[in-house]
Amino acid sequence: MNDETSSEPALRVSGLRVHYRTSGGDVIAVNDVDFGLGRGETLGLVGESGSGKSTVAMAILRLTSPPGRIVAGSVQLGGADLLAMSEAELRPRRWRDIALIPQGSMNSLNPVLRVRRQLADAIETHEGRQPRAQLRERILHLLSLVHLPARVYDLYPHELSGGMKQRVCIAMAIALEPSVIIADEPTSALDVVVQRTVAQTLLDVKRRLNSSMILIGHDMALQAQLVDRIAVMYAGNIVEIGTVRDVFRDPRHPYTRHLIATIPSVRERKPLVVKEMHTPDLRTRRPSPPMIEVGPGHLVANSDLGAGQVGADV
Repeated sequence: MNDETSSEPALRVSGLRVHYRTSGGDVIAVNDVDFGLGRGETLGLVGESGSGKSTVAMAILRLTSPPGRIVAGSVQLGGADLLAMSEAELRPRRWRDIALIPQGSMNSLNPVLRVRRQLADAIETHEGRQPRAQLRERILHLLSLVHLPARVYDLYPHELSGGMKQRVCIAMAIALEPSVIIADEPTSALDVVVQRTVAQTLLDVKRRLNSSMILIGHDMALQAQLVDRIAVMYAGNIVEIGTVRDVFRDPRHPYTRHLIATIPSVRERKPLVVKEMHTPDLRTRRPSPPMIEVGPGHLVANSDLGAGQVGADV
C-alpha cells in the first residue's frame, strides 16, 4: 500500500467548496473538502449519488459549469494551484498533467468517426499535427495499453461492446500520459464481469504510466479490491478516510458503517439493510466538523453522529 503522508503528494486538495445557485438560495454541494493523493497511489472516493463525488472531480480540473461555482479552496499539482491559474495557463495542463475520465464517457464517442480519428484528435488538439506513420504507431500503442486488439483502430463505436468503448475512452484520457488520472464511475452501466475487466485495465495503465489515480464510485466491494486508501463522502463532506484495511475492519463513522452493511454476502443469507434517514439540508450548513485521527492515517469527522443517526447535516 502507498502512504500519502510518506512523501510530497502528487495532488493536494484543500478547503474545496462548490456551490450551486438556485432560486431558493445557494446549495453547498462540496463543503471544505481536504485530501492528498500520494505518488503512485490509488485513492477511492465513495458515497451515494448526490454526495458530491463528481462535483469534486469537475472542480479539481476547474470544469465546474453554471449554475455551479467554486467559491473557495486550492488544488496543488506540481507546485502550482490549478484554481489560481488563468484559463490560458490551465488549458495545457489539462490532459497532459491531469486527466478526467468522466461519468458515462463511453457515450461521448462520435458515432460517425472511426476510433483512430478520435484518438488522433485527442493527441493533435494538444500537440499539433503529427506525421501519419508516427501517429498510427502511437494510437496502436495506446490501444495495446488498454488491452484492445489492433483491429479496433479502424472500427466505429457502434462496432464495439460497452467495455471496449470504455477502454477507448480511457485511451483518449491517457493519450498524453498524465501524472494524475481521475476516473468518475468508470464501470457504471457495465455488467459485473466487464466492470472488473475495465477496472483492472485502469490499474494496469496507472502502473505502466507510473501515475496516481482517484477512482470515484459507490460500489464499496469493488473499491475494496482496487484502491490503496478510501475516502467516504456524505452530503458534500469527507467523513472518513484511511487505508482500505482500516476503513473496512474498523469503520468509525456511522455512514461508513451503513455503506459497508449494504454489501451483499454470497456466504450467508441476511436481511436487506434499511436505515431511516432524512435528506440533509444543503442550503443551511454548519461548518465542516474537524477530522480526528483515530489511527495512523485514519481520519474521521468528529460530528454528533456518533449515536448512529445519519441524515443530519454533517
